[in-house]
Amino acid sequence: MNQLNDFIDGRTRLYGLFAHPAVHSLSPLMHNLSFRRRQINAVYLAFDITSDFSDAIRSIRQLNMGGVNLSMPFKKQVIPYLNELTPTAKMVGAVNTVVHRQGHLIGANTDGTGFFANLRARHYTLRGKTATVLGAGGAGLSIIAAGASEGLGMIHVFKRRNVTFPKVEAKLREFAQIYQTPILLHAYDDQTDLKRAVRASDFLINTTNIGMGNDRQSMPLTGEEMGALLPSSVVCDIIYEPRKTRLLQEAEARGCETVNGLGMLIYQGAQSFKLWTHEEMPVVAVTAAIEKESETNSETNNGGNRS
Repeated sequence: MNQLNDFIDGRTRLYGLFAHPAVHSLSPLMHNLSFRRRQINAVYLAFDITSDFSDAIRSIRQLNMGGVNLSMPFKKQVIPYLNELTPTAKMVGAVNTVVHRQGHLIGANTDGTGFFANLRARHYTLRGKTATVLGAGGAGLSIIAAGASEGLGMIHVFKRRNVTFPKVEAKLREFAQIYQTPILLHAYDDQTDLKRAVRASDFLINTTNIGMGNDRQSMPLTGEEMGALLPSSVVCDIIYEPRKTRLLQEAEARGCETVNGLGMLIYQGAQSFKLWTHEEMPVVAVTAAIEKESETNSETNNGGNRS
């Protein structure tokens, strides 16, 4: 017997994560458990990509892999190597899932839809609500687009004003036109706008990496900006390690409900799993295993979602 699968033979299909770093990823636990539960002859491994990324992509075809997940910085870097993009991946300009079908590589993005699938599973009402999104990287744009498609009534986006600001502004205009949802881009350093948006929001969503790794004592908002939070707001952080970032701790102290990134990790993985296998991920079993593993490693694991 093998701990990754009950039986590995010449027909076992390989899937994996291309990331740097990759050692702390929870994805192998999630997918290998799902393969076992669904009796699929496959294994999922994490690959730390530190050399030529093009070699890694070629290996998908050469090893006849079923597909891979990608983390930053590879979500955009992979696009020129793919044969096809799903409409969402094309619109967002980022890929977190590659599906391999007979030499044809298809890029998909399940980050945003996974994020909102988790909120729906928690029975939050989304339609007509107002959200403030901090950050507009790959995961951030995915969440913004998915939020607009879910029927959010207004989305405020805060991003640092740099060379990519005009490009993001154009992208958000495109989202707003497609989904007929008002999406307003603000400069992150505009404290007046930020406090006003936070105060008016039903959901505050951090998609930056502020608060993870060696930056655990930092927050994406200042104390004054946090003071604008209403107890009725739901505060979400796509970081899943630590399980409770300082942002979430401060939000709870103000009476807010909070959601960390574990649910997003699970539900975006569930959608990747279905794209690869056409089977449903056993989400209840995966959630129990992920939560147990996360609790065990909470003091040492530096992993998490990155925008």
